[in-house]
Amino acid sequence: MSYQKEQMVDLILDKLTEKFDSLREQYFQENDVTKTKFFYVDDLLPVDLAEKIFLAFPEKSEKWRRLTSFRENKCTSKSFDDFDSILRDITFAFQDNSVIQMIEKITEIPNLCGDDTLYAGGLSMMSEGHFLNPHIDNSHNQDRTLYRRANLLFYVTPEWKLENGGNIELWNTDVSKNLTIESKFNRLVVMETNDKSWHSVSKVVAQGRRCCVSNYYFSETSPKQKDYFHITAFNGRPTEKLKRLQCFADNLLRTSVRKVLKKGIGKKDLYKSDDKQV
Repeated sequence: MSYQKEQMVDLILDKLTEKFDSLREQYFQENDVTKTKFFYVDDLLPVDLAEKIFLAFPEKSEKWRRLTSFRENKCTSKSFDDFDSILRDITFAFQDNSVIQMIEKITEIPNLCGDDTLYAGGLSMMSEGHFLNPHIDNSHNQDRTLYRRANLLFYVTPEWKLENGGNIELWNTDVSKNLTIESKFNRLVVMETNDKSWHSVSKVVAQGRRCCVSNYYFSETSPKQKDYFHITAFNGRPTEKLKRLQCFADNLLRTSVRKVLKKGIGKKDLYKSDDKQV
């Protein structure tokens, strides 16, 4: 069976509506480890559709953007023209206003809006050795007109196991302990983002590809109820003392650059609706 974007939107809404009360309870439940609010929902889409999305992820392509540093090691892409259209459809299904409004109702984050540029979002693929160190996301969108408020991660690798790694980790405020959420096949994870929402991805230690469709939502409303700004700031794990010092220095340097150059100096990894990358 083939699926169009509109059908994907309806399927997502059906599942979120079905689980609405339990998702709200999960999101607002206090946690002993992390203060970051989150919920996850399993079996989001029909299995055949979730499998088709996974199979559409190309194993190798020049259109994958490889991010390699002491901070992270992963592949991302927004080059939908070069991939099966199902990948664009599922990505932008999460950007549909009706889905955004449903997430707003569940989380009570006010005035949520999507991002058709997919700033820092899009497709993510991690394989053996890949990781993402503890970090807080950049506080704003590219133009600093909106606050980043929610992160949606949809995992699509069949039979991916907890012990394979590649799982999202939510940390406490001093990054000393974490809660692990398995990157299970056909699972959607939604988490709030703010200046305390430290999170990471554990190192992938198995062969295979951990594939994810990632989206962010924004709002004019600050999560702190006052104006603030910060870059994407990284930290080392509790056992990585030297890396913590390295991250501290790196964060200071990049913050200084952003004070001078509002939009930074790196490649602007944005998606444009006319199908051109900038």
